[in-house]
Amino acid sequence: MNRRFLSSLLLGVAMAVASALSIALMPSPKAVAAQAAFSLEAMIPARFGAWRIDPHIIPLTPNPEQQGVLEKIYDQTLSRTYVDAAGRRVMLSIAYGGDQSKALQLHLPEVCYVAQGFELLRDGSDRLATRFGVLPVQRLVARQQERNEPITYWITIGEHATRSGIEQKLRRLAYGLSGEIPDGMLVRVSSISNDEPAAWRVQDRFIAELLAALGAPDRTRLIGSGIGAGSGSGNRSGRG
Repeated sequence: MNRRFLSSLLLGVAMAVASALSIALMPSPKAVAAQAAFSLEAMIPARFGAWRIDPHIIPLTPNPEQQGVLEKIYDQTLSRTYVDAAGRRVMLSIAYGGDQSKALQLHLPEVCYVAQGFELLRDGSDRLATRFGVLPVQRLVARQQERNEPITYWITIGEHATRSGIEQKLRRLAYGLSGEIPDGMLVRVSSISNDEPAAWRVQDRFIAELLAALGAPDRTRLIGSGIGAGSGSGNRSGRG
């Protein structure tokens, strides 16, 4: 057996192994197929705790170009404004995508707001403690002219709430290696206020009352089943 033949044989074996691995590691829609059909409109109640829908204020809506991108990424979206008896208003936006492979990824508020002409004044991570576990969230402040909007959001990839960035990519990679394509949920809560700490406190109360109003299956859809145990107030450690 000459050296050239041996090299060709080894190259052929290597290519065959690489091809087999690529097929073995190719994600399949197993995780998504396991998800029962659901409706965001039906899942999120019009009234819960101290909150009811306020039809007069519409959350930030994307421009036509952004809307086209979102329609490719998401299967369902929900945008509502809620108000309590004291007149405090909170805007809720939820987006669900059944395919969180590399080609179709959650469109994060950091990108969405800037694309709409906002200036991002703050972007930091936080841990929001709830009755159901500690939720990893992002705290943003976006401003456009006189509109100052403190924002809290979180994402779920498959069954796990996770931070955006590297943690989100690692979670998606883990699903890919297991042969599954995960679904994804992005939940954004915001309000218009110049008092950012007070706005986040109201948002935290809103989130707590929303989670308490949901049944266990719907709550799991919203925050996942893999969040850490904990209670009490969150520890804000975002960057100013």
